[in-house]
Amino acid sequence: MRDFLIDTNIWEYWFNPAREPEHSHVLKRVSELKKLRERMKSPFRVWMSSVTWGELEYGYQAQANKEHSLETPFRQFIHKISPKEFVVDKHVACDYGRIRARLFENCGPKEKKKKGLRPEQLIDPVTSLQLRIQENDLWIVSQAITRDFILVTNDRKSLQPLLEVAGDELHIENWAAENI
Repeated sequence: MRDFLIDTNIWEYWFNPAREPEHSHVLKRVSELKKLRERMKSPFRVWMSSVTWGELEYGYQAQANKEHSLETPFRQFIHKISPKEFVVDKHVACDYGRIRARLFENCGPKEKKKKGLRPEQLIDPVTSLQLRIQENDLWIVSQAITRDFILVTNDRKSLQPLLEVAGDELHIENWAAENI
């Protein structure tokens, strides 16, 4: 059975009871999965992307009102859950390049898709606006594909371009939804 790579928004829902009804949905799904895994004698393993760590760190550092920050309680929550950390490595980078190239072919501006260009001529990045996907999401999806994890996210709509190019390589669940 696959492990789970938890996206930033799901960590937020799982941690924060004020984020109802998503918080309750995530707790219910985690409980169901833990019971299922126990019956199957398979460990319930969740992973956190180093990219997600960066997104969360940015959120806490950019907060205007640091006095009421949830940073310390969130770090305690993460310590209790003890997710495995998934860093970006050369294998993820290869999947990232492959998936981004597919996005470029499907969504990139026509004037930049001229055949016969050398790689160094394609270094000028096509923006996330043009590819219809955020760069961090592309890295997280690449990580899920590399390890054949289930990506747990509430961003299915914004990930639609990636779903189109990744096909069966990408497996997604939304624990924040009422019915999975």
